[in-house]
Amino acid sequence: MATLFVPRETAPGERRVAVTPASIKKLARWDLTVVVEAGAGDGAGISDEAYTDAGARIGDPGAIGDASVVARVAPPSVEEASALSADTVLLTFIAPHRNLEVVAALAEGGVTTLAMELVPRISRAQSIDALSSQANISGYRAVITAAYELDKYFPLFMTAAGTIRPATVVVLGAGVAGLQAVATARRLGALVKVSDIRPAAKEEVESLGGTFIDVPSDEDLTGEGGYAKEAGEDFLTRQRRILTENLAGAHAVITTAQIPGRPAPMLLTTPMIEAMPAGSIVIDLAAADGGNCELTDVEGPVEHGGVRILPGHHLASSMAAEASAMYANNITSFVELLVTDGQIGLDRDDEVVAGALLTHEGRVVHERTAALLEGGAT
Repeated sequence: MATLFVPRETAPGERRVAVTPASIKKLARWDLTVVVEAGAGDGAGISDEAYTDAGARIGDPGAIGDASVVARVAPPSVEEASALSADTVLLTFIAPHRNLEVVAALAEGGVTTLAMELVPRISRAQSIDALSSQANISGYRAVITAAYELDKYFPLFMTAAGTIRPATVVVLGAGVAGLQAVATARRLGALVKVSDIRPAAKEEVESLGGTFIDVPSDEDLTGEGGYAKEAGEDFLTRQRRILTENLAGAHAVITTAQIPGRPAPMLLTTPMIEAMPAGSIVIDLAAADGGNCELTDVEGPVEHGGVRILPGHHLASSMAAEASAMYANNITSFVELLVTDGQIGLDRDDEVVAGALLTHEGRVVHERTAALLEGGAT
């Protein structure tokens, strides 16, 4: 019988856990033994007793060496990667372009790594798409954070003491996080403007009540899987000029633009921040990948000219209970592809498995990451 181990997350600020008691009940149907490190669920409000009541065993960190599958949220450290046994299957977010030493350690140790951010965006993989499930939470939380931090109402108020105009929120990027930010800001009564380099995003934005900021382009910037492609400098210059005009009246800016496996595109320069009114706020969901804002500091808030810039890469973790429940469902759906009669196998002909496969049999099999390790890509 195969064993799935759930370690306690060690990344700073990470409160999520990869498996919940509800998902353990599903995993038990496939004759998997689930071992959870003591305290793994503390950050998400899940006690060890809740895990044992669901049928899991509580173990110490050393139990990871006997696991067939290890499920975690944040990338392991080099030391944690090196502690995994050969032929272990690791399911995790890993941000390979930022953690090349970890990827190398996993490959050298013979670990099979399935990276959650590499899951292809196809219909049959929707239940495994952890990028989307966590981005949905981040987009929601970004707007709630902005509403809390601003010293201004979001909705229009007409009172005997005067009329209060609604806040204006600008959202950069209309992917999952961006669209959730639009929907949440509109529910709170804000006026919302949205910029995205993909023309197809306009219809989605407008269906949620947002106003699309159109940047004319002769180039199709829609990439594989519906993600945006990298734009040329001419387009970026034109986009920054048009955005600057719209930022002059913005009270909050939520930036969500990311390109899988690459640094985040720079959308907000210092002069653009200086065009914003004092007291406004920027929340940068792409902070971990370098940020969409030139002034973003992944370590904490920055203030420039009265504008505060907050890194938002841990916003999903700040809603650890909901985020863990959704991520655990993603993990459970992925494990279902791997298990047969209580044993773990890898079908490399399965397009979901093949797309997510990062390391296997001592090699880095993901082409772009392998090129980065060899110094052949940027």
